[in-house]
Amino acid sequence: MRSFVRAAELGQLQHAADELGVTQQAVSKRIATLERKLDVRLFTRTARGVELTLDGQAFLPHARNIITGVDRAITAIRPGSRALRIDVLGLRSAQAVVLHDYWRSHPEIDLDVVTLRVNDPRVAVAAVEAGDIDASFRTVTDRATLPRDVQMIHAFDSPLVLLVGPRHPLASARTLTPPQLRRHRIWVPGIAPRSEWAEFYDQLATDFDLRIDAAGPNFGDEVLQETLADSADVATLIGARDRYIWPTNYDLRRIPIVNPTLAYPLSLIFPRTNPHPGLRAIINHFGSLTPLPETAWLPSWATKPRRSGGDIEHTRR
Repeated sequence: MRSFVRAAELGQLQHAADELGVTQQAVSKRIATLERKLDVRLFTRTARGVELTLDGQAFLPHARNIITGVDRAITAIRPGSRALRIDVLGLRSAQAVVLHDYWRSHPEIDLDVVTLRVNDPRVAVAAVEAGDIDASFRTVTDRATLPRDVQMIHAFDSPLVLLVGPRHPLASARTLTPPQLRRHRIWVPGIAPRSEWAEFYDQLATDFDLRIDAAGPNFGDEVLQETLADSADVATLIGARDRYIWPTNYDLRRIPIVNPTLAYPLSLIFPRTNPHPGLRAIINHFGSLTPLPETAWLPSWATKPRRSGGDIEHTRR
């Protein structure tokens, strides 16, 4: 199967043989054996090498999936054989901060933190399915649309704080309640349609009658912070664990929101079959994080917390 896939991708039996470390005759025999078992021709020979037949074209994507599954199965019983690749929403986000804290306590883990830079969580799900990443901090708000070979669990909840400049009328507050935020402009630029955070802010605004302003493109954190520092009427919401740095002369204020605490729910999506063996320890680490207070608000679609140890289904085929 692997010889067939590489020959199809490279178009030359010799190139496939060189990559697999065998002779061209061995690759040819393997493909001939596969063709006999399937009772179809997979390739036609040309002066330039080999080309897929129609049957070969139909068979190729399934063969690739088989190879990916085999590689995952081998990886599942060989911890540390490759880096654990996890997608986060941003490198300053709470997910990245929590992963960094875990890595500092476990520097031996081979961890690859990436950002897919996509807004639609279904794209991240497809990347998990394809094996491009091992897990993603995304939430599919309608669980019924999740593919059967992917699972989604509660990771942790990120409390929100109000971020304002020194001239804002709420700048001197020690804490704030959601009703105190009414009538104030909360600027969250660039909320992408079909994203989970679009649904989050829609429900937040509805439940508490808040003025969430998504106007304008997102020019980055630096522009947002500069705007807040100069404004007497603009505020924004950020995660309490998010890692933001700004010039000291901006004098920005993080103000906790209480009674109830507003929280953004974070889920983790990963394969149901043969997940990376390094995931279990990270999921267990989520259980050590400070939980939300009893009076907390979460959107209706938030994934419910579950006990560690039973979250990963280590199904092997």
